[in-house]
Amino acid sequence: MRRPIIAGNWKMHNTTEEARDLVTLLRPLVGTARAEVVVCPPFTAIAATVNAASGSNISVGAQDLFWEDKGAYTGEVSGPMLRDLGCRYVIIGHSERRQYFGETDAIVNKKLLAAYRNELLPIVCVGETLAEREAGHTLEVVGRQVREGLKGLETGQARDLVVAYEPVWAIGTGKTATAADAQEVIAYIRKTLGEMYGETAAAIRIQYGGSVKPENIAELMAQPDIDGALVGGASLDAVSFAAIVNYDQ
Repeated sequence: MRRPIIAGNWKMHNTTEEARDLVTLLRPLVGTARAEVVVCPPFTAIAATVNAASGSNISVGAQDLFWEDKGAYTGEVSGPMLRDLGCRYVIIGHSERRQYFGETDAIVNKKLLAAYRNELLPIVCVGETLAEREAGHTLEVVGRQVREGLKGLETGQARDLVVAYEPVWAIGTGKTATAADAQEVIAYIRKTLGEMYGETAAAIRIQYGGSVKPENIAELMAQPDIDGALVGGASLDAVSFAAIVNYDQ
């Protein structure tokens, strides 16, 4: 039995005060949720978010981390720093990191191993571009991202992994993969994980991300292999995000 996990990626939004206000509004709205609730603020608002979420069922994650724990890496934030702030999760390999900052599968892999080394639970993002989908390469691309991104991860560690399938063409565009399309790709991800980790793959949670809204969450969550959502814009509004979290109520 896989517990659903709904995570909000705030991206480059919310000052410390805005983060505090958003979590304060969100707490009572998701207090009885069956799903695990995670919010991922920008680095500058992590401490305020952790404080505002204290004593609630809301976990806090970061949007990225560096692959070394310390050193001369100006501008980077390490796993130990995130743990020190109270982070439980960390997003790795988001398509915007791949697109704008040149992150490769090899970099994603190094960051994944750094997360485990520092007892952070990774949400590893995979997904194809529109050109790759139209060329019929979706499964090839996603399968490669899974295999290369998770290289060296042991079976015992994989149980705590979260994978987020986010088709790049659906992020921030208002376009959403149909529930059937999302299920097809996520089932393939689980099959790939099965080839890597055997029966443990049945315990790994796989989210869908890409223009998730209150209007489409129930249909997505009705699919047998979709265990949650990685939510962008809709997570910036407490009422909207709560409606997604409480999809089954």
